[in-house]
Amino acid sequence: MPQPPARPLSRRERPAKPALTRAGIIAAGLAILESEGIDKVTMRRIAAALDTGAASLYVYVQNTADLHAQLLDELLADVRPPAEGDWRTRLMKLLDSFSDVLFAHPEIARISMSTQTSGPNYLRLVDAILGLLREGGVSDKQAAWGVDCLLAYPTFIAAEQGSRTKAQRATKPDLADLATSISSADPDVLPNVAAVGLDIVSGSPEERRRWGIAALITGIEQTPRS
Repeated sequence: MPQPPARPLSRRERPAKPALTRAGIIAAGLAILESEGIDKVTMRRIAAALDTGAASLYVYVQNTADLHAQLLDELLADVRPPAEGDWRTRLMKLLDSFSDVLFAHPEIARISMSTQTSGPNYLRLVDAILGLLREGGVSDKQAAWGVDCLLAYPTFIAAEQGSRTKAQRATKPDLADLATSISSADPDVLPNVAAVGLDIVSGSPEERRRWGIAALITGIEQTPRS
């Protein structure tokens, strides 16, 4: 026996939608980021996921760039310095934790290179780095400029690695080409490259990143500001 057509619900009969909040917007954005990638994290896409109009999101988010910055800030919520170890060890582990977030989301790393984050989790990370540098005897003036270097370096590496991974799907790794060029370098034309040899491309990405951060810390510690 055929069933009668369902009666459309009026607005008054539909269940009330949850109130729109910043936390809800960010949660929806992170879910889309994980499942569909950063290109799909738009105001329109999030509005559709929350069953609302895109215009209503602007009460909480200025624009797409601000949305991406807030996503990064949310991802930094669990990045905290360990309680044990000397100041340098704790600083290295803190920056390792920051790097882990960026390597897990290289698309966010690329965006953060042109979008300045200023959320509470980012500022807490900056405060922790400044505190550890101060604990190590680094002057406030050197630390104030050094914190930018310490955050920018792993951001760049994560963004570069993310881009390289995509490129490698179609071509062989860039380092393989570089290693071939170094191996065949003419000592009369490139004496220093020939002398150093393949050590230029040695080590794992993690080893090279950690060495670079350690070198930056030492440089910040020993380089006075004029």
